[in-house]
Amino acid sequence: MHTPPWQRDTGGTSIGVPPLLLEDMTLDAAELRALQAPLKQRYRDDPGTACAPMEARASWADPGITVTVETWSGPVRAGLHPFTGGDGSDACSGDMLLQALLGCAGVTLRSVATAMGVEVRGAELTARGQMDARGTLGVSRDVPVGLRDIEVFADLDTDADDATLATLASLTERYCVVAQTLAVTPHLTVRRTAPVSG
Repeated sequence: MHTPPWQRDTGGTSIGVPPLLLEDMTLDAAELRALQAPLKQRYRDDPGTACAPMEARASWADPGITVTVETWSGPVRAGLHPFTGGDGSDACSGDMLLQALLGCAGVTLRSVATAMGVEVRGAELTARGQMDARGTLGVSRDVPVGLRDIEVFADLDTDADDATLATLASLTERYCVVAQTLAVTPHLTVRRTAPVSG
């Protein structure tokens, strides 16, 4: 059974509170401020409590050139993109990256809009990027590895003016954790699970 992060055993350290479900409550600006105010004050008083441990796990549980990633909704098998030899039957990690970006950007945008008191009746978000397969296949050292030209489009059903929309975009870019993380290359360590014998 999948365990939400806030219910996992972290050695007695609380890492968060369960999210409010949309069907349970729709927050306005005042309610959002009231919800977050004690958290902000605690982080000002004790900055160490603001450091939230996050972790993802995966394994080579399935055959082929794949990795099975434990996600919020259950295991997802990721494999080669069709441009790198896959047949399209497995999830693409590039798509998963864009999905994570949309998850973070969408929540951040909604929080910012709520805090600003901007009425938004509905929203559709799209993330797009481009991968040149020559980079990851080692065909050309001149071609960078990774997704490039990543863009997020948020189409809002709102009467807000252009200046307000620009402010929403700017603040969302600034406070979106995943978007800011994309600017930093993660460190990768490969370790043995047991000592080499003999």
